[in-house]
Amino acid sequence: MDIVLHKSTISKQSNQVVITGSKSESNRLLLLQALYPNLKIKNLSNSDDSRVMQKALQNDLKVVDVHHAGTAMRFLTTYFAVQPDRNVTLTGSARMQERPIAILVDALKKLGADIDYLGQKGFPPLKINGKLLSNNEVVLKADVSSQYISALLLIAPKLENGLKLTLEGDITSRPYINMTLSLLSEMGVNATFKDNIIHVRHHDIIKDKTVVVESDWSSASYFYSLVALSPTGTEIRIKSFKENSIQGDAALKAIYNDFGVNSNFDNDSLVLKKAKEPSKELYEYNLVNAPDIAQTIVVTCFAIGAACSLKGLHTLKIKETDRLLALKIELGKLGAQVQITDNTLRLEPSKNINNQVEIDTYNDHRMAMAFAPLCLKTDIIIKDAEVVSKSYPDFWNDLKALGIKVSQ
Repeated sequence: MDIVLHKSTISKQSNQVVITGSKSESNRLLLLQALYPNLKIKNLSNSDDSRVMQKALQNDLKVVDVHHAGTAMRFLTTYFAVQPDRNVTLTGSARMQERPIAILVDALKKLGADIDYLGQKGFPPLKINGKLLSNNEVVLKADVSSQYISALLLIAPKLENGLKLTLEGDITSRPYINMTLSLLSEMGVNATFKDNIIHVRHHDIIKDKTVVVESDWSSASYFYSLVALSPTGTEIRIKSFKENSIQGDAALKAIYNDFGVNSNFDNDSLVLKKAKEPSKELYEYNLVNAPDIAQTIVVTCFAIGAACSLKGLHTLKIKETDRLLALKIELGKLGAQVQITDNTLRLEPSKNINNQVEIDTYNDHRMAMAFAPLCLKTDIIIKDAEVVSKSYPDFWNDLKALGIKVSQ
């Protein structure tokens, strides 16, 4: 399904949006709930990724297909590896079978796991023969995807000797590791993180526990962009967020302040208000701790005619698509000049935006949503728009509620 976003303005009357729970938190908690059934979860994400996790964890399937869900692939690899006498084939979409997983599989094998590749070595699909793992030490390079690290940490309390995980070098996406450790701590698990060494102690059971998932800051980024591109005074209220969030993408508060957007909290609502027009000629950020908001920031900069220089983006090449290349191609259609490396993106300033451009989304939910705010500047066509269901199924309806004109 393709949709057309017609040049619009945000309604002054309908300015409240409800975003469901963070996909990142939800998927971590779903795995912990499978390990500790006394855990109850509220405000769970309604994303495709979380539905995939739920289905895989709640059914005795011999073949588990995660489709495009990268987080589910990493987390389920570790989960099934520690399920004694459970034999599972774990697979995914064609793109998923191009996304590397050798780093995680090698780490699990060092812990004693029994995992084989059914296709190309180092990539899904995987044949996993679950067993008890008694080894408790593993070393990883610190700049690998934080999902590999979190996947190991989530099963660590169920390992009979716990886990000592040593990270070598500079750590990528530290907030996501801290999120995992914070959730473990909330479960009562003893875990420490000092000098690039993480210790997680064995933890057999937890008492009845209910956790309320905070709403998704990554999803909030698109509303930050909409407010930044709107007239001064525009306000959007989104629920349910915490001022002291454990999500790395809460960096949006400081970053979008540079674009004139103030962030205030009213009970559990995050109130975004356009306080002034953005005035910088160049916006520079290191997004090593929040790479998922890179697409949103680049599109915002293009829409206001500013230059943009981002670094810390090396993990974007192994996401749902090569996001750096995808940004270069799609922004180029709109008239932008973009240079990329394996780790950086540079956008040159441009005052012109080509009209009625078709944006290809590459099976990537964030490509669809990051480009959507351009409808405040021009008509734009989003190809395969249903891809947003991966993380935010209600996105297009929420745009309509704000007064954005959407048609198929």
